[in-house]
Amino acid sequence: MQNSPIQNARKFQSGNLILVGMMGSGKTTMGRILAKHLDKVFIDSDEEIQFRTGVTIPHIFDVEGESGFRLRETDALEALMTRDGLVLATGGGAVIAEQNRKLLKKNGIVIYLRAGVHDLWLRTRNDKNRPLLQTGNLHARLTDLLHQREAFYQQVADIVIPTGRQSVHALMLRLVTEIKNYREKNQ
Repeated sequence: MQNSPIQNARKFQSGNLILVGMMGSGKTTMGRILAKHLDKVFIDSDEEIQFRTGVTIPHIFDVEGESGFRLRETDALEALMTRDGLVLATGGGAVIAEQNRKLLKKNGIVIYLRAGVHDLWLRTRNDKNRPLLQTGNLHARLTDLLHQREAFYQQVADIVIPTGRQSVHALMLRLVTEIKNYREKNQ
């Protein structure tokens, strides 16, 4: 489906870069370095939710469940997408809701940081702050989540970058080039 010129205008004029991908794909790490390099403001949507509620993500999951968290996530994204000049790292499941996918796609260039299950496992295996990953078989859980979300990541992405094993700096430089190329082809 083709965007209208007005939607495309907002996408590019906002200056927003939106990172999507699985937990552990490097959205926060890459977002911070990319924002610094491009002189933009970095925001992690999960940190924004915690700031707005005054409690941790695991606490929200404990009290409200995943559905309550997802409503808070959409509210936070709606507020953030009124701003310009952001590098936004979204939560891994932000793309599940169609409303969120439309919002992200309309308000910035969306970059999917794609990582394999083994790399995700290595990066998240000791993390106790990710409620969806508190399971006996983390590798199987990551496989399931990636299987459920891959099509959504692909659908919303303007740019897909495999994170692989390159350095953060090398990945950032590659991403800057991809963003420049995308703008030149689509603006």
